[in-house]
Amino acid sequence: AVLLSCLVVALAATLGRTMANVKAALTDKPDIAVFLLLKDENVSSSVLLRSTEDQRDYLVETNDGPKLVKLKKGEKEWFVASKERMHE
Repeated sequence: AVLLSCLVVALAATLGRTMANVKAALTDKPDIAVFLLLKDENVSSSVLLRSTEDQRDYLVETNDGPKLVKLKKGEKEWFVASKERMHE
Protein backbone atom coordinates (compact mmCIF):
# COMPACT_ATOMS: atom_id res chain seq x y z
CA ALA A 1 0.00 0.00 0.00
CA VAL A 2 2.87 2.37 0.82
CA LEU A 3 4.56 1.56 -2.48
CA LEU A 4 1.33 2.23 -4.37
CA SER A 5 0.90 5.55 -2.53
CA CYS A 6 4.45 6.57 -3.46
CA LEU A 7 3.79 5.66 -7.08
CA VAL A 8 0.59 7.76 -7.18
CA VAL A 9 2.39 10.75 -5.64
CA ALA A 10 5.28 10.42 -8.12
CA LEU A 11 2.89 10.26 -11.09
CA ALA A 12 0.94 13.28 -9.84
CA ALA A 13 4.15 15.27 -9.38
CA THR A 14 5.36 14.33 -12.85
CA LEU A 15 2.05 15.29 -14.43
CA GLY A 16 2.00 18.59 -12.54
CA ARG A 17 5.53 19.43 -13.69
CA THR A 18 4.66 18.57 -17.28
CA MET A 19 1.63 20.87 -17.22
CA ALA A 20 3.74 23.66 -15.72
CA ASN A 21 6.27 23.25 -18.54
CA VAL A 22 3.52 23.42 -21.19
CA LYS A 23 2.05 26.55 -19.59
CA ALA A 24 5.51 28.17 -19.45
CA ALA A 25 6.05 27.37 -23.13
CA LEU A 26 2.79 29.08 -24.10
CA THR A 27 3.39 32.13 -21.91
CA ASP A 28 7.14 32.72 -21.78
CA LYS A 29 8.75 30.82 -24.66
CA PRO A 30 7.17 31.54 -28.05
CA ASP A 31 9.90 29.57 -29.86
CA ILE A 32 8.57 26.41 -28.22
CA ALA A 33 4.96 27.57 -28.35
CA VAL A 34 5.00 27.52 -32.16
CA PHE A 35 5.51 23.73 -32.05
CA LEU A 36 2.78 23.25 -29.43
CA LEU A 37 0.25 25.55 -31.09
CA LEU A 38 0.74 23.92 -34.49
CA LYS A 39 0.88 20.29 -33.35
CA ASP A 40 -1.59 19.23 -36.08
CA GLU A 41 0.73 20.71 -38.75
CA ASN A 42 3.64 18.33 -37.93
CA VAL A 43 6.22 21.12 -37.66
CA SER A 44 9.73 19.87 -38.39
CA SER A 45 11.59 23.19 -38.04
CA SER A 46 11.04 26.90 -37.50
CA VAL A 47 13.11 29.99 -38.22
CA LEU A 48 12.44 33.29 -36.46
CA LEU A 49 12.11 36.01 -39.10
CA ARG A 50 11.06 39.02 -37.03
CA SER A 51 10.43 39.74 -33.39
CA THR A 52 8.75 42.62 -31.59
CA GLU A 53 7.45 42.98 -28.05
CA ASP A 54 4.09 41.39 -28.86
CA GLN A 55 4.54 39.60 -32.19
CA ARG A 56 6.92 37.00 -33.65
CA ASP A 57 7.00 35.89 -37.29
CA TYR A 58 8.31 32.44 -38.18
CA LEU A 59 9.04 30.48 -41.32
CA VAL A 60 7.79 27.03 -40.36
CA GLU A 61 8.46 23.81 -42.27
CA THR A 62 5.46 21.43 -42.18
CA ASN A 63 4.35 18.30 -44.03
CA ASP A 64 2.34 20.60 -46.34
CA GLY A 65 5.41 22.71 -47.13
CA PRO A 66 6.69 26.00 -45.72
CA LYS A 67 4.32 28.39 -43.95
CA LEU A 68 4.60 31.93 -42.61
CA VAL A 69 3.23 31.88 -39.06
CA LYS A 70 2.61 34.98 -36.96
CA LEU A 71 2.33 34.58 -33.20
CA LYS A 72 0.88 37.40 -31.11
CA LYS A 73 1.13 37.78 -27.40
CA GLY A 74 -2.27 37.84 -25.77
CA GLU A 75 -3.06 38.96 -22.28
CA LYS A 76 -1.59 35.78 -20.79
CA GLU A 77 -0.12 33.65 -23.57
CA TRP A 78 0.98 33.51 -27.20
CA PHE A 79 -1.50 32.52 -29.92
CA VAL A 80 -1.45 31.99 -33.69
CA ALA A 81 -2.62 35.22 -35.30
CA SER A 82 -2.19 33.98 -38.87
CA LYS A 83 -0.59 31.30 -41.01
CA GLU A 84 -0.05 31.40 -44.74
CA ARG A 85 1.20 28.67 -47.03
CA MET A 86 4.33 29.74 -48.90
CA HIS A 87 5.08 28.81 -52.51
CA GLU A 88 8.23 26.82 -53.11
